Amino acid sequence: MEFVLLILRLLLAGVFGVAGIAKLLDPAGSEKAFSDFGVPRPLARPLGYLLPIAEVVIAISLLFVETSWFGSIAAACLFLVFIGGMLYQMAKGNAPDCHCFGQLHSEPVGLKSVLRNGALLGAAAVLAAFGRDFQGFDLFNSNQNAMQFLIGIAIVGLLATVVFFLKRISEQQALIMRRIELIELVSRQGDAVEREHLAHPNDGLPIGAKFPDFELAAIDGGPTSLKQIRKYQKPVLFLFVSPTCNPCKALVPEFEQWQAALADKVKFVFVSNGTAQDNIEKFSGNASKQILLQKNREVADAAKAQWTPTAILMDATGRIASHAAAGDTAIRQLIEQIKAKDPAREFTFFANGHSNSQTNKIGSEVPQFVLEDIKGRQINTDYFKGKQTLVTFWSPACQHCANMLQDLRKWDETKGEDEPALVLFSDGDKAALEEFGLKSPIILDTGHKFSAGFGMFGTPSAVLVNPDGKIISETATGAPNIWSLVGKQ
Repeated sequence: MEFVLLILRLLLAGVFGVAGIAKLLDPAGSEKAFSDFGVPRPLARPLGYLLPIAEVVIAISLLFVETSWFGSIAAACLFLVFIGGMLYQMAKGNAPDCHCFGQLHSEPVGLKSVLRNGALLGAAAVLAAFGRDFQGFDLFNSNQNAMQFLIGIAIVGLLATVVFFLKRISEQQALIMRRIELIELVSRQGDAVEREHLAHPNDGLPIGAKFPDFELAAIDGGPTSLKQIRKYQKPVLFLFVSPTCNPCKALVPEFEQWQAALADKVKFVFVSNGTAQDNIEKFSGNASKQILLQKNREVADAAKAQWTPTAILMDATGRIASHAAAGDTAIRQLIEQIKAKDPAREFTFFANGHSNSQTNKIGSEVPQFVLEDIKGRQINTDYFKGKQTLVTFWSPACQHCANMLQDLRKWDETKGEDEPALVLFSDGDKAALEEFGLKSPIILDTGHKFSAGFGMFGTPSAVLVNPDGKIISETATGAPNIWSLVGKQ
């Protein structure tokens, strides 16, 4: 039994040690996680530092039998707090990012994270139950069995090595991000650019959103619009580049190889800035290219192509079919996916690992249900047939929902017949929902039992359903992404 208790101590020490150090290396992410869980912003920052420090202290205390009992009690208390916070957010229909291991591993709160924390709580409870004087083998008592002592030292050494390499990985990631930022800062004809709230390079519009409308000058001076490009009636790979972007220049030979190899599958369109001559000198290469010129970054910003080079695939219907692929490695990966799949096939989309696959329902039929809305109208699965429908997920207690409500109400009143219908699932009480003042159906869904089948991911969020009753977008979270599904940027 002593050896089992030692393993439990080392397991918990490893979990808390890695989690604490990873969070210390990513204080901004820890602060955001606290804010997402409802902690007031003035408290989120100090807690973003105090929690990982506490986790590291607990990890160290679990290594010594003299302090392990106290560490196990502290660990159990933390797990209870974590589980309580997760269950509270899930009950409200939210799924904030737990940020459990900083930049090393984050995932939306769900049953999986609750069960994982429950298992770890069980391990801490076992240690606490055995009492202060019986916490297993002492790692640092050389009088005990030599083999056990060596095994313990080896495990501690392995944990130290893992932490060291995690730190190296985090440092390398930070260095890569700084290099990408530097490339972007000089990509606007040498001018300095300030960005206070930098997002991840892959954080683009949701798959299924309408590609932003535009009309740009072609490199030969003629105007070209999105409507004209869609006349090719094939998927289009937009490549956002810049004449001052050296990585973009380095990729020109590969751009030309891909353009030739995928000519039957995909149309390549380059979106750049600067003068026509600068772009000719930079990107002319050995093959003709369709290069469109922005005045500044209006199309790139609308498409959330935040860096250069970035590639975004648009399907033949004018909807985004891939996540933003930023940088040469991500673009190569996207190209390989396109080669392996048929981008013209319905419901084919290309993810890069920055989506929540557990809630992605693209291509799925809408769930079977028969419910009444708050006005007593019967709404069932057949409601979605014959028209495109924006299905939104709401909560009266959600401040972001409240901020979006006025625009949603206005759109509900003024949208044309060619625009999607609207259905809103929400928790709360009937009286509060009636105050929304929407003409479209509002379905009371306590605990989001039915909306979860659509891929609901926090509030506000939404998916788009086509006239055949199939979901054609990933879950869009937040007002800007929701509006992008119906082409309102």
